[in-house]
Amino acid sequence: MNMSIDEITRFIEESEYKEDVDELARQYEGVDLIEHALNRNLAVTFTKLLSISEGDVNFLVGEQLQKYDIWNIKTILRGKYCNASTDEILDAIVAAGRLSYTFLSELAAKGTYEDVISELANTEYYSILKNYDGTNLSDIENQLDKMYYVGLFGAIGESKSKDRKLFAEFTRMGIDLKNLMTLFRLKKSGITDPEMMNLMIDGGLKLKLKDIQRLLPLSFADFISELEKYPYWDVISDVVSPDMVSLIDVENRLKKHRLKSAASFSHVYPISIVPIMDYMLSKKNEINNLRIVIRGKAANLDDDIIKEQLVI
Repeated sequence: MNMSIDEITRFIEESEYKEDVDELARQYEGVDLIEHALNRNLAVTFTKLLSISEGDVNFLVGEQLQKYDIWNIKTILRGKYCNASTDEILDAIVAAGRLSYTFLSELAAKGTYEDVISELANTEYYSILKNYDGTNLSDIENQLDKMYYVGLFGAIGESKSKDRKLFAEFTRMGIDLKNLMTLFRLKKSGITDPEMMNLMIDGGLKLKLKDIQRLLPLSFADFISELEKYPYWDVISDVVSPDMVSLIDVENRLKKHRLKSAASFSHVYPISIVPIMDYMLSKKNEINNLRIVIRGKAANLDDDIIKEQLVI
């Protein structure tokens, strides 16, 4: 936080990100160099996890990383929707899934969203993507997210192995927090439409769809009052109020809870998939924090504003 952008670049280049910075320094500079180096490092790190893991763990990690394929597809479609340049789209690409960076780069360079979807015709995502008409992007994104979780639970199956049970619990907690944050955004915007249940993901650990359905029609004040009866209230109770202006503190508290829970599980189950999931979450959070700092400084944001966004 006390460094200039150039100092941050030098600091990162002297850390584990050195190879990524050196590799990309011929193509990019400044903030763009850091952005691409962070994304490359994340992709390389997670790909390495796959290469060194075996058996069930390898399979489950591979299924988990599929979320980056969906992230990248959504990013490219958003870019086309906003008429972003190829370079702007590639700034946000993280090739940690099954789709290679080369293929994703080719998709990003396509002229229209129709061209992008055509190239994905042989993938499992096409059944959803073919219904995109250039205007219903949010609905398509939501369907892709749901497809990801359905696939995860399908991969877990009915197995009673310790790794799969822990992986399922880890995934279900993530769904809880994702749904809870969606609820907060809807309530803060005054939206009570029952059709918004379509945004919710089934399979939560402690917050079931029937609970969400009961909370959805409430006003923001009543929603907060009712949350006191539900799990996760202790995590956010001191930053929630009916007149709160921003949801940043709530989101950060939920993210911290996820990280702390993963670390705690990792100590309890050291010989399992949990330490790997803990590491993946922490690594992603580290890169998010670095990105927030560098982008915040590039935009000349006040340090206090940048710090509010960080999840430490």
